[in-house]
Amino acid sequence: MPTGKTSDGSMRHVVCTVDELPPGSRKIIDVDGRSIGIFNIGGELKAIRNICPHHGAPLCIGDLSGTMLPSDPGVYIYGMENRVLRCPWHGYEFNIDTGRTLYDPNDLRVKMYPVEIEEGRVVIVA
Repeated sequence: MPTGKTSDGSMRHVVCTVDELPPGSRKIIDVDGRSIGIFNIGGELKAIRNICPHHGAPLCIGDLSGTMLPSDPGVYIYGMENRVLRCPWHGYEFNIDTGRTLYDPNDLRVKMYPVEIEEGRVVIVA
């Protein structure tokens, strides 16, 4: 699975072909003993460590949805559709773009990995 080292010593890993990860899908893989989830969100690929920092739940099997946004009293605004990954055990919510929690972005976060498409293959750097 490794395809070579980067300049900082990280390894490049071929995950699958682009066709095997259509929009709206996810794939959980093992890379050197680390479980990582790769998501295709409307054609945008995201890779995130599959472990919730709260209690170690398999984060990437959780729901990917949106959340209520800050608003005036009595006004309800739903947003961040398909940008919030919710832990299946305790409901901790993480921004799939940053890996940071919604409730306190400076407190808990999950490791994110760069994802690229090369010659029709999905490649992550881990």
